[in-house]
Amino acid sequence: MFTLLMTFSVVIAVVLVIVVLLQSSKGGGLAGSFGGVGQFGTVFGTRRTADFLSKSTWWLGGTLIVLAVVINLFFLPGTTAQGEESIIQGGAQQAVPTAPALPQQRAPQAPVK
Repeated sequence: MFTLLMTFSVVIAVVLVIVVLLQSSKGGGLAGSFGGVGQFGTVFGTRRTADFLSKSTWWLGGTLIVLAVVINLFFLPGTTAQGEESIIQGGAQQAVPTAPALPQQRAPQAPVK
């Protein structure tokens, strides 16, 4: 199930990148290079195409966020049914070993005259 959800989220991410690049910006951007709204404009109309791409961006982004949360909460690998947690998840602090104490140094003695 974990692999299926990860594959689905990667596909959604790739489609989201494509949809964002197809949107026309004020300067033309990559939308003009790859056809952008110009190709879709003949099918939907220019105004409806921009609405479609904008709404699909929001839906794909929201779906990707929900998938990320679901994967992290329920399908994260490494968790067991027994409730064992890693040291990081458990928050247990480990004792840090200290360095051995250095021998005390004596002040140099003045030479005898």
